[in-house]
Amino acid sequence: MDIRPNHTIYINNVNDKIKKDELKRSLYALFSQFGQVVDIVAMKTMKMRGQAFVVFKELTSATNALRQLQGFPFYNKPMRIQYAKTDSEVISKVKGTFGDKDKKKDKKKKPQDQVANVAKKPAPGSANTNNTPIMQIPDNPPNYILFLNNLPEETNEMMLSMLFNQFPGFKEVRLVPGKHDISFVEFESESQAGVAKDALQGFRITAQCAMKITYAKK
Repeated sequence: MDIRPNHTIYINNVNDKIKKDELKRSLYALFSQFGQVVDIVAMKTMKMRGQAFVVFKELTSATNALRQLQGFPFYNKPMRIQYAKTDSEVISKVKGTFGDKDKKKDKKKKPQDQVANVAKKPAPGSANTNNTPIMQIPDNPPNYILFLNNLPEETNEMMLSMLFNQFPGFKEVRLVPGKHDISFVEFESESQAGVAKDALQGFRITAQCAMKITYAKK
């Protein structure tokens, strides 16, 4: 029986050797490309091992993520994704508390205000769509290697690979030993590198750190 589309997606076949905090950060980095992630539930209990729930603010985000990431090799194991069952206890609690907060805010705001605010405020974990200074970064001539900086401390190779390998021509991520906030990403051609650079410019791996991408110096 098909499960009705839902804001929450259920993932199983997750690599259960990954620490809980790292798992949640990596899931956030991967899924927030599709829209605002409200919560991620991952537990290490025997019953919940190898499983996770990702709650999106928008239903369309959940649908796109499910389609695009079905079978994605997450920590070398293909993810199996479906919509969560609506009667899932964990999720009803998460959505219940989230819904209550929204209702309180809704009473204070007119619907037009809400629409305006959504338009103004980029979702955390999304690329920066406004023309903020992030977009005007001094750059080097086009090149097939990208230089990333302003990365959060918890960034790892897997997280960056998951972000960039959705783009054609992706080859590898190279971290810099002893420097957590910078990295290089190599593509097969400078045009392919340019597509990824434009798409992920200002992407927030965490709410505080907007990634800055330039071409690497030749």
